[in-house]
Amino acid sequence: MRELRIRVLIGVFVVAGVLSWAGARLWNSIGTLPSVPLAAPVVLAVIAAILLATALSLRARLKAQRERRPGAKGVDPLMAARAVVFGQASALVAALVAGMYGGTGAFLLESLDIPARRDQAFYAGFSVLAGIGVIAAAIFLERVCKLPEDDDHDNTGAAPAA
Repeated sequence: MRELRIRVLIGVFVVAGVLSWAGARLWNSIGTLPSVPLAAPVVLAVIAAILLATALSLRARLKAQRERRPGAKGVDPLMAARAVVFGQASALVAALVAGMYGGTGAFLLESLDIPARRDQAFYAGFSVLAGIGVIAAAIFLERVCKLPEDDDHDNTGAAPAA
């Protein structure tokens, strides 16, 4: 399984933000701009909390297992892999959604004097922050579940000298 690449997440965020900003400008010139739902930052924050709780739980269980504490619950490798895949997928979707709301929020900054648009800009800003929280929690979860490097083998593939 490959690690999350920050560059990919930033790229998804930027592309989604630019497309969303352009789409918001176009939509606004045609009619009314669709609203940013209040549930957007809430849902992203809940996902971030779930990822963080999973990471902390797995970290505690792995630490107890390493220290060979009596009664320590082991970590099923398949469950850890599923948690990492969920974290990676959540981070990619959060980058996309945060970029989308970031672009919309950037467009809304032009009209903060209208109370409804100001509220929408706040919701969009909180959505971006919650999306960043999802990404941070996913990266933390991935680091918790990362296997230690195998130092016994030479990475070049050469046989050891005799």
